Amino acid sequence: MDQTDFRTPALDGLAREIIPEQHFVFSADTARERFFNDTRMLDVKQDVHNRFRTNPTSMVGHMINNLALAGTEDLLDLGCGNAFVLEHLRPHLADGTITGLDNAPAVLDAARARMHGTATPCTWIEGSADDLSMLGDDTFDRVMANYMIHYVPDLDRCFTEVRRVLRPGGLFQLTTDRPDSMLEMYQVHFNALKAMNAPTHLFKATPKGRLSLENGAPQLQKYFDRVKTVTWQDQLRFSDPDPFMRFYEVGHNHCCASSEPDERLDEAFFQELRRLVRAQVVEVIDAHGHFSVTKYTGSFLCS
Repeated sequence: MDQTDFRTPALDGLAREIIPEQHFVFSADTARERFFNDTRMLDVKQDVHNRFRTNPTSMVGHMINNLALAGTEDLLDLGCGNAFVLEHLRPHLADGTITGLDNAPAVLDAARARMHGTATPCTWIEGSADDLSMLGDDTFDRVMANYMIHYVPDLDRCFTEVRRVLRPGGLFQLTTDRPDSMLEMYQVHFNALKAMNAPTHLFKATPKGRLSLENGAPQLQKYFDRVKTVTWQDQLRFSDPDPFMRFYEVGHNHCCASSEPDERLDEAFFQELRRLVRAQVVEVIDAHGHFSVTKYTGSFLCS
């Protein structure tokens, strides 16, 4: 783990109090048609994580370090999104190749545009990570799946396919969160929901709970001989509530409360929810100078 450690007994206790056992579940269709029909969600998350992080090593830096690239590898990125990670990774593959796969045409178009003109050969595929039938056996030295595995319909098929396309001696990096990641955001969110007597089905944890840093290793060990967990932490700190509110509303769909249409939740509901969340954040900033959001995340390195 990186030397930076933001965990405290108080935060661990808070996580036990506020993070529900049940998590949201969203389909690949919902992700494609609602979350990634444009790049706004990705753009906001990426901007905030870069501008407000306090760990000197970025999340992308953590991923690149894990991949241990020599520069000549063939790499497959499952759920490549807008190629934000690939843009930073590309100089480490100057003599290699990049293949990006995503099921959302809008973000795949953004990836093409972002990487246009690079000398590293790039191939873009629209498809699902549990169907790699268009790719040959033993094709890639590195495969990565960053913060997307919870959307994949068939995880067993996905991991079987990754194992098939990965060359002997290759590495599969799967990056995801702990269930209690960003718990301060969930705390102010759940406080606001309680104050509004909101529907009980909204009190759920992140959909990454489907395969998190806590439960992912046993799932992966069925397909890979070696599964190593490498953790990474960060703490986003906001002295102005506006960037946090964009992160909360656009980047995370009000902690998933607005991820799918619900006739019980109109715009007035979300306006009041944002008002209550913002008031809590302002109170913390006034008292402490900043509002913190602690990120507990990391990668499984599988071979």
